Amino acid sequence: MDINLPDVVAEVAAALERYETALVNNQVDVLDTLFWNSPHTLRYGAGENLYGYDAIRAFRAARSPQGLARRVLRTAITTYGRDFATANLEFQRDGSDRTGRQSQTWMRTPEGWRVVSAHVSLMT
Repeated sequence: MDINLPDVVAEVAAALERYETALVNNQVDVLDTLFWNSPHTLRYGAGENLYGYDAIRAFRAARSPQGLARRVLRTAITTYGRDFATANLEFQRDGSDRTGRQSQTWMRTPEGWRVVSAHVSLMT
């Protein structure tokens, strides 16, 4: 298996950047597009466990747009072949000194790269 093919890493990095921009700007439609529309998709948040695309979409629609700004401290992308990747980053929300962590599993679909699993947590 080919690990970190440069063109695939670039594709995933672009998808992750699109996600990050949509997240901090509360572009819910873009965030919805970037998650795989499947009951198998899941997202564990800092205060919620969401199973299936519909639950993730409902959470995004109801979430307050306040306090989403953050600074990315570190990003690690690893690709496995041409169709599977992980992206992990550390961040700090504006006005906080706590470090957050975000892990995503990405899969290439006919529609493009989509998040199939995500986890967000804060260090204590």
